[in-house]
Amino acid sequence: MNSTYFKQFYLNCLAHASYLVCSNSESVVVDPQRDVEQYLTEAETQNATIKYIFETHLHADFVSGHCELAERTGAEIVCGARAAVEFPHRSAHHGDTFQVGALKLTVFETPGHTPESICILVETQDGSAPRLLTGDTLFIGDVGRPDVAGSKGYTPQEMAGMMYDSLHSTILKLDDRVEVYPAHGAGSLCGKNLSTETSSTIGQQKRLNYALQPMPRDEFIRMMTAELPDLPGYFFNDAEINRIGARRLSKLPSVTPLSPEQCTQRMKDPTIVVLDVRPAESYGSGHVPGAINIGLGGQFASWAGTLFAIETRFLIVADNEDRVQEAVTRLARVGMEQNAGFLAGGMNAWVASGYPTNRIEQISVTELNRRREQQQSLQLFDVRRKPEYNGGHVPGAQLATLAHIDTLANNFDCSRPTAVICAGGYRSSIATGFLARHGFHQLSNVTGGTAAWINAQLPVEK
Repeated sequence: MNSTYFKQFYLNCLAHASYLVCSNSESVVVDPQRDVEQYLTEAETQNATIKYIFETHLHADFVSGHCELAERTGAEIVCGARAAVEFPHRSAHHGDTFQVGALKLTVFETPGHTPESICILVETQDGSAPRLLTGDTLFIGDVGRPDVAGSKGYTPQEMAGMMYDSLHSTILKLDDRVEVYPAHGAGSLCGKNLSTETSSTIGQQKRLNYALQPMPRDEFIRMMTAELPDLPGYFFNDAEINRIGARRLSKLPSVTPLSPEQCTQRMKDPTIVVLDVRPAESYGSGHVPGAINIGLGGQFASWAGTLFAIETRFLIVADNEDRVQEAVTRLARVGMEQNAGFLAGGMNAWVASGYPTNRIEQISVTELNRRREQQQSLQLFDVRRKPEYNGGHVPGAQLATLAHIDTLANNFDCSRPTAVICAGGYRSSIATGFLARHGFHQLSNVTGGTAAWINAQLPVEK
């Protein structure tokens, strides 16, 4: 192998980046996702032993695999000195160094996103640009939000002040050529304005990142605490799971195949949710009555954790058993470990058994525009987040953010024909399931969403 090997693992569905760094048959893993097999495989490919597992902070948006990885490799877990974790680990203080082969790793304590946050500077001996693994302190285009679960005991304003100090006393003093590798990208709720880029440099971020522009500390605090998106409920649970240490995935209960008849019996339990993980089009063409559609093609686990309590038991409907298992693994990544089984044979078995199905009409933006002009009773809900909506929406659309749709549904007239739109048709399909449960019968999901509306050069309101 090369003397130094660096790999970023990017998990799109959680917008999460983790890292493996190898040198001279030793390696370190930073911020691992819950299913850890890929790190073991990659380290073995590089003929490297995993020596350390670094956690840049107590992650709130996913369950980390640090404990399982340590159990399976004997590696030492390293956390910031203020983490107060309950598993065996080494506490790292500002300036502590670690040797991994020919690499020198230096820890910087950078509180702000959470009190225990750290960044890790990785330096080689060949003079190449150092890499800074920033966790949720510095993103590409943003910095970590100051109000997550790990900040318990501090106000967002106090945490934002810590972030300002960390940036100006440590991060911004680094050389412009230092490469920046964060733990998240666009789509993560750990920041407000994350880029689709997954790496950058200190110099580029000084020029382009709004949060790094020169400003007084008070102004920075006001800016960072204004209009923060709602925190999903599972954030608080995941931070605590990570503080204690999650159990191995292999120790989770297996998911049980159920006949349509058995499913109907399980569905009598009001605590069980039928979760249809197929694409929106498949869900729309026919689904189990009462099922909620959160497709595996999008940010599946994040939305499941946002819309349902962490202890929710799901009865899963999928196209095949591989997709069922994928759903189970992805739910476990955000700490949702309960399940009530899955529909064996999928919707084909359900239909063959003679059970009824519900449908959700799928309409194009052209058809939506026609109905807007001809159907005065039509109500249109835009379920995107407020900044998206404010950036441009279909004229007359009412903002009904998906995160609150189950509550907001009570404020609307379920007897009227209703169309639902989002950015591309994924979130709107989720919303139709909740609206159907509230008695909306004339529902339409707008395929292609607002992006298709704009591409069709139809009118936009701001």
